[in-house]
Amino acid sequence: MTFAVLKTGGKQYKVQAGDVLRVEKLDAVAGEKVQFNEILMVDSTVGAPLVAGAAVQAEVIDQIKGPKTIHFVKRRRKHSSQRTKGHRQHLTLVRVTEVLAAGADKSGVKAATGTADARRTAHEAPGAAKAAPEAAEKPKRARKAAAAEE
Repeated sequence: MTFAVLKTGGKQYKVQAGDVLRVEKLDAVAGEKVQFNEILMVDSTVGAPLVAGAAVQAEVIDQIKGPKTIHFVKRRRKHSSQRTKGHRQHLTLVRVTEVLAAGADKSGVKAATGTADARRTAHEAPGAAKAAPEAAEKPKRARKAAAAEE
């Protein structure tokens, strides 16, 4: 059976068709097909750094939360204080459907991206990135002089 090593959410997973994974939250809904393009290894073919044209396709099962982790802080001795914080990581449950050794760019399946990547691209205004450098090029005195001339 064909296996692959993929990278997502800063972690690496060895997968084959039929595996169910809990990965960092992806920007996808249940039932949607996603494709992981950061493939480090397919069978015994090692990429440098990625295997060209390889991908892993998966189906999103559900968006879940991981187990609760407790963070307890206690300061000892006089006038001590203590604090307890809990955290549940947002995860995505996916089932690997297919490991592609080649031809992944022609599959037409949406690439798997994390929610931070999706949020970053959604909030970027197309005109704001171009306008900011132009304003920064002129020194403050030059801007005041130009405004006074008008």
